[in-house]
Amino acid sequence: MIGSLRGKILRKKSDMVLIEVNGVGYEVYCPISVLTSIPAEGQSVFLFIYTHVREDILQLYGFLTEDERFIFTKVLSVSGVGPKIALAALSGLSADKFAAAVNSNDLDTLTAIPGIGKKTASRIVLELKEKLPVSTSYVNRDYEDAMSALLNLGYKRTDVVHALEDLNKKGVRDLESILKESLKLLSKAEK
Repeated sequence: MIGSLRGKILRKKSDMVLIEVNGVGYEVYCPISVLTSIPAEGQSVFLFIYTHVREDILQLYGFLTEDERFIFTKVLSVSGVGPKIALAALSGLSADKFAAAVNSNDLDTLTAIPGIGKKTASRIVLELKEKLPVSTSYVNRDYEDAMSALLNLGYKRTDVVHALEDLNKKGVRDLESILKESLKLLSKAEK
C-alpha cells in the first residue's frame, strides 16, 4: 500500500492532483481543503495517502495530516458510505469540526455536507461516536497522556475533551497541572 507521496505537482483539478514521483504520475483525489492548501503546479508537495482498492479500481486519496486520513478511513468504515461521501465530509468540514459534530451528535452540521442525508448522518454518528479524535488543535504528548489517564479513570470522552480544551485555552501546559485542573473541572461537572 502507498502510505505517502512526495513529489512535484504536475496538474491540479477540482477534485484531484497529479503528482510526479520519480517519473511516475499518481492521480490523487483530495478534499477541497487540501487542494486549496497545497502549492501551485510545478511545486513540491507531501501528502499522506489512503489507497482504496476494489476488484475493479485502485484509487489514491491524499491528505495534509494523518488525522484527516484517519477520519477518512473511519468514515469509509461506516456501512453504506463510500469514498465520495468520505471525501465530501472532509471537503465540507475540517477534520476537527467533523469529529466534533459526530461526537456531539450534531446531525444538522453533518446533513449540511453534500451527499449526506439524515439517515447517513445518523449512521455515521451511531458507528463513529467517541471513535474519532475530538480535537487535534491541542494535541501534544501531555494532553494525550492526560486524556488516556482520565478515560481510564472512567470519565466520559466528551467531558474529558471539553475539560482539556478549556485548559488548553487557559494555557495549562504541564502534565501534572493538566491532570489536577481537569480533575477539578470533571468533578464539578458530575455534581
